[in-house]
Amino acid sequence: MEDKKSIKQGVDRRSMLKLGAAGAAGSMLLPGMSGVAVAAEEKKPVGNYPAGVEGDTVFIGLTLDITGPYSAQGADQQKGYELAVEQLNAGAEEVKKISPLTKKGVLGKKVEFGVADAETKPNTAVQAATRFIHNNKAMMISGSTSSAVAIALQKVCDRERTIYLPAISGSNETTGVDCQRYGFRLCYFAYTACQAIAPVLAKNLGKDRKAIYLVPDYTYGHTTYDSMVEFTEKQGWKTVGSQVHPLGAKDYSSFLINIANSDADTLVVIAYGADAANSIKQAKQFGLLERMNIVVPYMSAFLEKEIGEEIMQGVYGATGFWWTLQDQYPVAKDFVTAFEKKFNAKPRDSAYIAYLTTVLWADACERAGSFYPPDVIKAYEAGEVRQGPVGDVTFRAEDHQGVINFPIVRGKKPADMKNPDDYFEVVEVVDGRANLPELGVLGCKLGEYV
Repeated sequence: MEDKKSIKQGVDRRSMLKLGAAGAAGSMLLPGMSGVAVAAEEKKPVGNYPAGVEGDTVFIGLTLDITGPYSAQGADQQKGYELAVEQLNAGAEEVKKISPLTKKGVLGKKVEFGVADAETKPNTAVQAATRFIHNNKAMMISGSTSSAVAIALQKVCDRERTIYLPAISGSNETTGVDCQRYGFRLCYFAYTACQAIAPVLAKNLGKDRKAIYLVPDYTYGHTTYDSMVEFTEKQGWKTVGSQVHPLGAKDYSSFLINIANSDADTLVVIAYGADAANSIKQAKQFGLLERMNIVVPYMSAFLEKEIGEEIMQGVYGATGFWWTLQDQYPVAKDFVTAFEKKFNAKPRDSAYIAYLTTVLWADACERAGSFYPPDVIKAYEAGEVRQGPVGDVTFRAEDHQGVINFPIVRGKKPADMKNPDDYFEVVEVVDGRANLPELGVLGCKLGEYV
């Protein structure tokens, strides 16, 4: 097993996947301790504090979908994390625009990280995170695409008193009934995406539509379906049915036959990642796209590349980020430019959210003036507004949901594409705060700090 000092800045995936069994967890802080104002010498151990920050480095563990149906998104997230860590350790001007207190590293410590394959499986992800916490004294865990994975990681990290930051997690439950004191979700999610896209669809496709849904059978799929039905029916749409499929399905023929036999004129694909790509390509083979519009209310990165511009044209979807926003937002320009320089590719929303999540964690630590977990949590909860690549960004103290803007996009006609990556036009940039659910609607009840 490699110890913490042997893990260089960067990724050695093979060695990280071989980390040994979990050791003993850190002890809990006694009730009654105060927050940020407590002197360092008075703080009792919480999670990996202070052991995890006694040297000149701080370690973060990344649980990414290197394999599985969401592997494309996992690979893109890895790039976003790598860029953020590189810029933090260099004290780059790009991160200082988002985290103005950052100098070099985080609180003067070099950031190191390790990557483990979550395989899009909650148990695998939890085992990897536990190894990072126990063996590497991780002060933060991040990474997810599946909400089932995110919710499982959030619970184990709360128990271990280690901050957990999902990357992508679309389920309402992540900051709803399954919210945790030690978890903070930055990205947009089912409720916000569906509320935002419904009026855009009604305006552009009409109010008299009959929709049928393709729904992955886990928390993200079910909560997105519920929100999409709620908000489209408020616009006058009629729901004529749904087809629920297992995560990672390869053959969608039985579901598509039932869709073909319906009287729907709109196919709403809630499936994500490879599932979305496979189902839409098979829908094309079935001839469904000749008589149905496609809507993807929570669109996965690289879907446009996987299904191609001919199928993507005219498709409406919500996404976390699109690279042409660099023309509108200077911080987005910084991010896209740096990403292209490092990876020779355009960033997608999965890289964007991983990057911004990491920089905002650094900012919370800097504002807290400490890695002491309750202090960092309270810094997040203070509601400090920072300038992100798509405008202002902050967190709600009551449910730890990020307040973040995001675009609604529409697939361009092939003839209108200016370059091979110019798949979408941005129809609207959504006001993240205006589309959040009212507090209490999703059932969040945060636990204790210690």
